[in-house]
Amino acid sequence: MSAVEIGALGFGCLTLLIYLGMHISSALLLVSYVGISLIRDDWSLAGHLLGQTATDALTKYEFGTAPLFVLMGLLVLAAGVGRDCFIIAERLLGRFHGGIGQATVAGNAIFAAVTGVSIAAVVMFTRMAVPEMLKRGYPARLAVGVVASSSMLGMLIPPSVLMIIYAVVTETSVGDMYKAGVLPGLMLSLAFMVTVALSMRRHSAHHAVTSALPPAVPAGDGSGAQFLSLWRLGLPIATLIGVVLGGMYAGWFTATEAGAVGAAGGLILAAARRVLTPRSFWAILMDTGYVTASIVLIIAAAAMFTRFLAISGLPSFLNGWIAEHQFTLLAVVAVYVLLLLVLGTALDSVSTVLIAVPVFVPVFKELGADLVWIGIITMIAVEVGLITPPLGLSAFIVKGTLDADGLGRHISLQDIYVGSLPFCAAALAVIALLIAFPVLVTGVL
Repeated sequence: MSAVEIGALGFGCLTLLIYLGMHISSALLLVSYVGISLIRDDWSLAGHLLGQTATDALTKYEFGTAPLFVLMGLLVLAAGVGRDCFIIAERLLGRFHGGIGQATVAGNAIFAAVTGVSIAAVVMFTRMAVPEMLKRGYPARLAVGVVASSSMLGMLIPPSVLMIIYAVVTETSVGDMYKAGVLPGLMLSLAFMVTVALSMRRHSAHHAVTSALPPAVPAGDGSGAQFLSLWRLGLPIATLIGVVLGGMYAGWFTATEAGAVGAAGGLILAAARRVLTPRSFWAILMDTGYVTASIVLIIAAAAMFTRFLAISGLPSFLNGWIAEHQFTLLAVVAVYVLLLLVLGTALDSVSTVLIAVPVFVPVFKELGADLVWIGIITMIAVEVGLITPPLGLSAFIVKGTLDADGLGRHISLQDIYVGSLPFCAAALAVIALLIAFPVLVTGVL
């Protein structure tokens, strides 16, 4: 068996193992070790190569970004920032037709800019937004669909942990990925808000919808009191986002330093709101360690798998085959996105990235593609998998949260998938725009 055949077999085995339920890092390690051993016919050499690869991957300075932003996200989550984001968006948009659904999208976007954690957003907004939308006469499918779909924003709007993993695997700058994700993130948010408005317009033609209910917390008796209430809620969030993202854009500090600043800001905010006790702070630190350890394993295993593919020559073979058949960059990107969508129907986001990206990145480099541009397209395409059957993770979390809160008796998993379909279409439209106009990501004509 040739090295290329072993590489192709390893790719297939990796996909099969993950489909069967093996943890992504274990599957990557196993396939990489066995594959290199078969190619080199030396099991000890394979262990040495993989150990050195893991060391090189984890000693990169930019890797420090991950634990810092995870810590920041957990601190602001404990401080109740997620609820604040929803309240602000609901106060500003809730009185408009379809406004509460649009507020859910806007709240998710704001929350994503200070956490980058999709799962936390799904649980939080399911509990806050779905009951509000049902009270106002929203169709159940739209209510759950907008919550499940808006979770995509957590992996596109920086700070995003998935962007860090992509950057490490492709050896691109985390800071460049974060800067490039802002405009597409706003575009996707706007596309979702338009989808909500159009869906509600169709629905209201046949059903009554309550436009304005009292806000989630009292705002005061007058407009001045309401403005002051919004100001108090929004100022800490705006300051944190402005310092972290603005500092990176202005060149004041790197992505890793931005993570440190954000973690410090989150700590100050949580301390100012008196939500931290020695026990809760220790629990946050422990959770940060658990998440970081998981990311460490994934990054190390991904680096090993990339080394295995390079040794097998599979990417080079694929390059030669594409050049021989004279495929254009657009055609390759289309196939790549289709593969991500297919893998996303049954795999989590990280698994999809770590299977597809190492194979295609050498091809994109050969074709002269901007890897940051490819990365942003990857983020959106992968996140569509969170709301597509049969194993859309966000859909399962929404269903589980509704069941736990006693709201899931009349809302099935199928309802969540069907309700998410218009938002999948909106996300695919944004992908098409980014492919047609790379300047929206790169800023270079």
